[in-house]
This record gives sequence, structure tokens and C-alpha cells, in this order.
Amino acid sequence: MVDLNKKWVDNPNILEINTIPWLNELSEEYHEEIKLDMIPDDIFENLLNNFDAVWLMGVWERSPTSKRISSEHSGLQKEFHEALDNLREDDIIGSPYAIHYYHIEPRLGGNEALANFRTKLTERNIKLILDYVPNHVAIDHLWILEKSDIFIKGTTEDLMNKPDEFFSKYGIVYAHGKDPNFPSWTDTVQINAFSKEARNKTINTLLLIAELCDAVRCDMAMLLTNDIFKQTWKEKVGNPPEKEFWMEVIPKVKEKHPDFRFIAEVYWNMEWNLIQHGFDFCYDKRLYDRIIKKDTKGIIEHLKADISFQKKLVRFIENHDEPRSFNLLEDSYLKIAILLILTLPGMGFIYEGQMKGYRIKLPIQLKRRVNEGNNNEIFEYYKKLLNLLSKRKIKSGNWELCEVLIMKKDNNRVPSDNLIAYHWWNYYNHFLFIVNLSNNISKGYVKIPSLQFNQKVILFEDLYTKEENFLHGEELNNYGYYADLEGWQANLFELRNL
Repeated sequence: MVDLNKKWVDNPNILEINTIPWLNELSEEYHEEIKLDMIPDDIFENLLNNFDAVWLMGVWERSPTSKRISSEHSGLQKEFHEALDNLREDDIIGSPYAIHYYHIEPRLGGNEALANFRTKLTERNIKLILDYVPNHVAIDHLWILEKSDIFIKGTTEDLMNKPDEFFSKYGIVYAHGKDPNFPSWTDTVQINAFSKEARNKTINTLLLIAELCDAVRCDMAMLLTNDIFKQTWKEKVGNPPEKEFWMEVIPKVKEKHPDFRFIAEVYWNMEWNLIQHGFDFCYDKRLYDRIIKKDTKGIIEHLKADISFQKKLVRFIENHDEPRSFNLLEDSYLKIAILLILTLPGMGFIYEGQMKGYRIKLPIQLKRRVNEGNNNEIFEYYKKLLNLLSKRKIKSGNWELCEVLIMKKDNNRVPSDNLIAYHWWNYYNHFLFIVNLSNNISKGYVKIPSLQFNQKVILFEDLYTKEENFLHGEELNNYGYYADLEGWQANLFELRNL
């Protein structure tokens, strides 16, 4: 019997899969319809095996009304045709975030197929992550039939004055789901985060989901915090409850599933807030922005945060909401960005298709995508790095940011603006990463805070090239390791005493 209670590894690397297009692509490749319980073993061995967790995005039953609204939305139609030249009507399946019912889509094989897929993951010690959407459900969700205060209601005047923000169902005016900075999601109905009944619904739903997987990625999790929710809905809601939404919900779920993990999609620099509310991991949008802008100083400053905070951050350069990284970053810098997100503390995050160098951003309402083929160079880079991290368990120990100093003409040493270095170690192994965050040759002395080199000679073995350098411990103690790197280059060393 497979043990579903194996512990999470520290600093996991995860893969997000856009489930329905992925299965359609596999079905074409293997010339048969593939559901979740039919995934070929070589996919587990060659793709999934180097990850600690897999997030199946979009597995819940989608709303028929969302499909209709998506088909009629002019802005979405433009995106659909840009992604698929030969768009067909049945390619549009509605949004995975307008959930009709928290039951696995029949086209995926249902709950039984998911259980089979999870078992195969667990046999390889890979965790399964699914979605939870706390802010809203589809406008045709069964909850709307209930007489309750689960949803935010409006007036006839609201409906007349703001038809894109409110709708009428069974003689009652409801609010569409909303992010205060964007138009309402017109295929959804807004949950009232201040409602005790809505909170109980959330807890009960999450308890059911926790039977099916090991973690949930909570969509737009900050929208449910007391301050944001009140600012968004103002007079439509009463005074905030004494207890925050997540501080009430998460402990109730963890009482029964203590090893279950909560991952927050969060923006507006609210990561720390959500961690205090009980989340195990939060999106690191700040690092994403600094990487995309090539803000070297900002990246270095960001990594000076306390390690207890950094271990809870989700590092990414791509997800289903962001542009394809291959369109944003040139090859040499892209490799540096990949290295950073996968080797820093916290959760390293890869979006399926990212490893192949895909350039087309697929709207989440489509079931099919263009097969763009593999960019072999970037695929091999990902694969080699992930395999190295997995086999050597580099991220399983302690981490620290190293001091990197450059020598000025007056013989004073000052911190480098371009080089960043960090040290992973456990009882047996020490690994040193040195990264040049500029396109210029950069040099500097790397001091490792926690190491004193008492032995006469230290071996620096490059984990990629297997080249070996032998350095005297006294020199390392006094000056540090002298790094000399071309633009957008990195060193990955294992350190050993001789």
C-alpha cells in the first residue's frame, strides 16, 4: 500500500501543468485518448521525476455558462485566435477559475483517475497540488440555489448602473467576483468573505479537497483579507470579523490534515501578511519583477531577507498568468534566471511548456494548444539542472547568502553590484553558487560566513564541467574565493576538504 503521508521535502521544486491541454497533447503524441489514469510511465520518469510536487491546474468541473461567456467575449476571442490559428468552437471550454463544482472533470477521468495519478506520484515521493478559488464560484454553481448570505448581493439600482459588475438570478441581484484593480469576472459570483456561512463552506470544501491531494494553490488569496475585502466592497459588507478569513480556515483544515500545505497566489507586497495568516508558501512576485527588469541591486537586496521568510516564497519566471519567459529574456540571461529560481531557498516553480521554450501564451479557457516542439538547448539546461538538484539533494540543508567584495583602486573592498553568491550545506556536503547578474565580466572575492577552512587544501569541483580547483584554506579564510565570471555566467561548486 502506498503511504500518502510521506513528509514534504524542504525547499521543493514544483511543476505547474495546464491539465486539459497537456492531456490533449499527450493523446496526440501517443495516438490514443489519455486521461489521468493512463499517463505513460516514461512521462513520470523523464518529466515529473525531478520535481518534488506537481500542480494540476484546471482539474475541477468547469461552468457551462463560463464556456458561453468566453465564446462571446470579444477581448478573449482576440486572445484565442492569437493562440490558435485554426480555432474551433469546441476548443473553448470556459475558465478553470469559474468552478461549477469541486469534482474532477469527467474528461480527465474523474476522481478515480486522479487517485490513480496521485498514487503513481506518491510512489516516486512527488506531492500533488490542486487549485482552490476562495473569492468566487461560477454563476451557475449549486450554492446559488441556497438561501444564505454566502454571496454578496446588490440592488436593482446596482444592476442598472453597473451591469458588468452585478447580475440577476432567480430574482436576486448578485455581485460578480472582483479584483479591485480590474473589471469583474462576469462568469463568477462573489463570495462574502465576512460571512460565517461562507467560511464554513470554504472549510468543508477544503476538507474534501484535502482527501484528494497534498496541497492547494489558493487563487488571489489576498482578496479575502479583512482590509482588502472591506476596501473592495465597502458598504456592501458589514464590519470585518474579529478573525481573519485564512486564520479561521487554515487551522480547521490542518486539524485533520496537519501535513497539508497552503500556497497563496498573492500580490501587492502582501506575502508577509499571508504567511502570518497561516500560508506555507506565497508567490514571490517581487523577485519576478526584479528578474524581468534585470534589477541586480534589487535582487541582491531581496535575498538579504531572513531565511525563515525566504523558505516560504515561491520563485518563478513564468506561470499561466504571466508572459512566456522565452519572449521576455534572452537566452544567456534566461539561464541565469532559471538557475536562481530553482536554487534559491523556497519553492522553485516551473510552468509546463516553459522547459520546452514555448513562446505562445495559452488562454486558460482553451483545451488545445499548438505543439511548438522543443528548444533542445533550453530543455537540456532545465533537465540537467533539475537532475543535479534532485540527485544531490542540494536544497535539503542550510542556506546562506555570501559576501562578495571587489577590490577598488585605493585597495578598499566594497560589495559587488553584479556578483551574488550563496552557500547550501548539510552535515556531509557543501555547495557554492556564484552568479554574475550582469552582461559584463565581473570579479570578486567570495567569503562564506559559516565556513572556516582549517584544512590546508580545499577542493572546488565544478558540478557542470567537473573541473577541479585546489585552494589553500588560509587564503580562503583571509580573502575568500576569487571569482572571475563572464557576463550572465555562473559557477556551481561542491567543496571538499583534502
